[in-house]
Amino acid sequence: MEAPGVTRAVIIGVGSELLTPERLDTNSLFLSRALNELGVEVRYKVVVGDDSEDLSRALRAAMSHAPIIMVTGGLGPTDDDITRATIASVFESPLVEHATVSASIRSQFESRGLRMPTINRRQALIPQGAVVLPNANGTAPGMWIEQSGVVCVALPGPPRELERMFDESVRARLVSLRSGEVGYGVYRRVLRVSGRTESHVEEAVYPVYSRWRRAPVPIATSILASLGQIELHLSTRCRTADEAARVLDGATTELAGVLGIDLVSTDGARLEDVVGELLLQRGRRVAVAESCTGGLITSRLTDVPGSSAYVHAGWVVYSNDAKVALLGVDPAAITEHGAVSEAVATQLATGARDRAGVDYGLGVTGIAGPDGGSADRPVGTVYAALAGPGQLVHVRRLSLPGERERVKFQASQAALDLLRRTLLR
Repeated sequence: MEAPGVTRAVIIGVGSELLTPERLDTNSLFLSRALNELGVEVRYKVVVGDDSEDLSRALRAAMSHAPIIMVTGGLGPTDDDITRATIASVFESPLVEHATVSASIRSQFESRGLRMPTINRRQALIPQGAVVLPNANGTAPGMWIEQSGVVCVALPGPPRELERMFDESVRARLVSLRSGEVGYGVYRRVLRVSGRTESHVEEAVYPVYSRWRRAPVPIATSILASLGQIELHLSTRCRTADEAARVLDGATTELAGVLGIDLVSTDGARLEDVVGELLLQRGRRVAVAESCTGGLITSRLTDVPGSSAYVHAGWVVYSNDAKVALLGVDPAAITEHGAVSEAVATQLATGARDRAGVDYGLGVTGIAGPDGGSADRPVGTVYAALAGPGQLVHVRRLSLPGERERVKFQASQAALDLLRRTLLR
């Protein structure tokens, strides 16, 4: 098979449980990363339930899009494990029982002092002509079937079985298919941006990245909006990691010149990681006073290893009485301006700074909803304040969309970004 023909793949996850909110398809993340490292681009991923007709349609569609199809799950012994039979039908290869596989499964049961149930013989049924992929961590073997320029690889659903099988039995086979381009890989970089909407980011960076499509080493770009930030994903195919680093470094430098202080990180680092690094570099410490965020800001800061060097204290002051008693907020300010106000946010920030004896104090108060809003302060109204050395105080009023959890996260994002920008200045 020629190298240019095996640079694309489709991943199909099988299992009705993957279509519920209780189970995540983490296998496709592992496979996407592993395939990218081999220079194989994942064109799309799809999840189907335990239905043979749905899986047949998914397989036939994948065959028209890519020469490599990775199928995960559905290789167990029960009646709803449909992957073996469906692949055999689509590839028109009858199922044949492999005696060595049956013996291996029986041996695994006997080693645990158990009798092998008869239904486990189904796991030894393999499409004729397929290569059996041994499973060192379970009873379900995988299989590799190659026909008419298409390779279909079926792997078990449990991650510990799938990942070892891929590393031990699949990776080298894919490399041999791509022998004409061994060494090529897909390299990616994630940039995080704050303070701009998705459309504003696109407006700023399009003149830059549109040129990359025609470059000697093209760079693909996608813009993704998430809570409180925008992500820029860059990817390129290069023969070596060093070459990719040079290409992506140049692209990142161009984008940094356009985005300025709104560029949070160029290596995918989270906002709390960036803030923590800045505090460490400058030898500064922070304390946090939180109302509507309920401790989320402090939690995010302390999720970073080593944060005890710069996070000194945190208060969750949800009630007005707590704001007054613990952080010295003036009751008159609450009466005159309301608990959700610039005045109270400022006093929360200065109170945290002064009581902790640190360089910076963050204060956040707001209305996370779904109740509590008013005409002048609707749900989603949040004030974030930062008190710094001396009389330095910055305050932001925010109007945040979404339900309660989304408002809380965006408020924490805004507060941390306020600290980041201040530290950079």
